[in-house]
Amino acid sequence: MLGENKIREITNQVLGFSKATQTEVLIYVTESALTRFANSMIHQNVAESDTQVRVRVAYGKKIGVASTNDLSPEALQRTVEIARAIAQAQGEDPEFDSLPMPQPIRPVEAFVEATASFTPEQRAQAVGVMCKKAKAQNVIAAGAFSTTVSEIAVANSHGLFAYHPVTFADLNTVMMTETSSGYASFTHQDARRINAEALADEAIDKALRSQNPIALTPGEYTVFLEEYAVFDMLNFFAMLSFTAQAMQEERSFMKGKLGERVMDARITIWDDGCASDVIPLPFDFEGVPKQKVTFIENGVARGVVYDTVTARREGKSSTGHSLPAPNTMGPYPMHVLMAPGDTPKREMLKSIERGIWVTRFWYTRPVHPMKVLVTGMTRDGTFLIENGEITQPLKNLRFTTSYLEAFNRVRAISRETKLLYSDWGGASRVAPALVVDGFRFTGVTQ
Repeated sequence: MLGENKIREITNQVLGFSKATQTEVLIYVTESALTRFANSMIHQNVAESDTQVRVRVAYGKKIGVASTNDLSPEALQRTVEIARAIAQAQGEDPEFDSLPMPQPIRPVEAFVEATASFTPEQRAQAVGVMCKKAKAQNVIAAGAFSTTVSEIAVANSHGLFAYHPVTFADLNTVMMTETSSGYASFTHQDARRINAEALADEAIDKALRSQNPIALTPGEYTVFLEEYAVFDMLNFFAMLSFTAQAMQEERSFMKGKLGERVMDARITIWDDGCASDVIPLPFDFEGVPKQKVTFIENGVARGVVYDTVTARREGKSSTGHSLPAPNTMGPYPMHVLMAPGDTPKREMLKSIERGIWVTRFWYTRPVHPMKVLVTGMTRDGTFLIENGEITQPLKNLRFTTSYLEAFNRVRAISRETKLLYSDWGGASRVAPALVVDGFRFTGVTQ
């Protein structure tokens, strides 16, 4: 950890070196540690510490970006000069007007010292619990336990300075037999909250119950989607649908639908970088404070996220959802939450006469962005449901279905929710479990 004072010192150095019209400094410090296990034993224990300094300069509308992880004054000055040379070689960016001006940022507590100081021995102890339980059940354990400490800071020549430290821990596992597998994971800001024994039990139970699976004829089925599967669905909505750039490029189903019902009336989805339920970040990568943005409210389309560029196109203000600029992706919601329902998961299961229990999706890819049509496979615990009970394990199924249509065919939403983390973009999501009718499966794995 560098600390706020040292980071401010670095940003001041960079801003002092630059002679550009406008200058921005983005600093990302990360200290990550990982204990990976396979074949029911630890096979890798690594730690990495890195600091990235990213400099964006503007000479009028000519933009240049350069980065370094060398914090010496000479390297910082050289990085500024490289960014200047890149800017001078560029054509003008007609969409660039100005870097953001300073705005008040709501402080959010996201740093847990116990996570920052979590030791390899502590990770090994948790993994050891899982491997011991796996061996006792003649199951093979694999997975990873990671802890991460990050500092994010943004400064620019308008006087903006934003700083945020954060910690989180993630433990995931796949338990395997010769014919089956089971999955479980848990994420929290406080590594002490991870219950390795409970995660092991969850994954082992699925692995044992899904041995010797049978094939089921493809078709449309009622599905019980665990939070892990709903997490994947929220990721695709975030990427394909809930951004201003997707609307402006007319590739989001939200285009022309604001104020109209687009999902089941029980569904509410929003993004809030300051929520305590997620791994928070109170500002974006331009230093703009994050606003709470409601995408879907009781099934009605309400809004999308903006960064500086997409907001300027419509004469609006950024909602604080910029990725490091410039980029081709546009704004991105990193902290998506879906409201829970009022039904316990056990009762949801009892409501299904015949259907499929899905633990999670795997290898999902978009087919048609406007329809949020996605193809992928089930994995690590797929079961036949009959008369409200899980009766037989199933071979994994391939699906090609519209997540948007699925969110219009919701039968029940669980009272319980789970925090889940994505390596891509550092996104965190809060998801309930769902029962959905008419989910289309197109094939069976062999």
